[in-house]
Amino acid sequence: MRRALIAALFFAVLVAAWQAMAWSGRWSPVLLPSPGSVAEYLLAALADGSLLEATGVTLRRLLVGYAMGVAIGLPLGLLSSTWEVVEDTVGVLALGLQTLPSVCWIPLALLWFGQSEGAMLFVVVMGTTWSVMIATDTGARSIPTVYARAARTMGSAGFHRWTRVILPASLPFLVSGMKQGWAFAWRSLMAAEIYVTILSGFGLGQLLHYGRELNAMEQVVAVMLVIVLIGLLADKVLFAPWERFLHRRWGTDARGA
Repeated sequence: MRRALIAALFFAVLVAAWQAMAWSGRWSPVLLPSPGSVAEYLLAALADGSLLEATGVTLRRLLVGYAMGVAIGLPLGLLSSTWEVVEDTVGVLALGLQTLPSVCWIPLALLWFGQSEGAMLFVVVMGTTWSVMIATDTGARSIPTVYARAARTMGSAGFHRWTRVILPASLPFLVSGMKQGWAFAWRSLMAAEIYVTILSGFGLGQLLHYGRELNAMEQVVAVMLVIVLIGLLADKVLFAPWERFLHRRWGTDARGA
């Protein structure tokens, strides 16, 4: 309860400071909309359904691309942690590609897929795969060697050792890596939706882009707040409970020490 009150007070102060800056007259409303104008846009966009529709389109793209990235990155990470050949080839490639900003994939996506859903999914997958692979590789290498030795002693090898020993023991690290991959997927999708124009479905990125084109800063700020809120909810609802459970289950929670 105390933490919730502190958080509420903190954000109340932020909103009050924002309102004071808007009332000061130093910034044009075009550059700094007031909290009231942002709230009016949110209410209007909720009433006409445009915000909910854009959020649904964006989440659908995000979940599909993220699932594909995890499906590719997870086995690659396990292979990289086991075989030196994969580590020295695909692992090095993953380290390099992870540093590449997601927006750099957009020209290639447009040339290969055109203005289509495929271009957006390609950008999201490329933004997710490598971070998940590196996290999986790191998690698998963090397993105490005694686990692998005990598994070999009891006859576990190959696919059985991966699925029954390596993967379960590295789960706390994998969840953290999947959360990181989710963040990369969000950034990739926003870049793709801003630059890839699809008339069949407008997402939050398109609303952000059109708000900038129309100098409607209340729309830009409102959409940014929605994106931040969805990211926070995903962390609190999807990832944080699993992280806490797995760290307690595996005895790696520093706060419980």
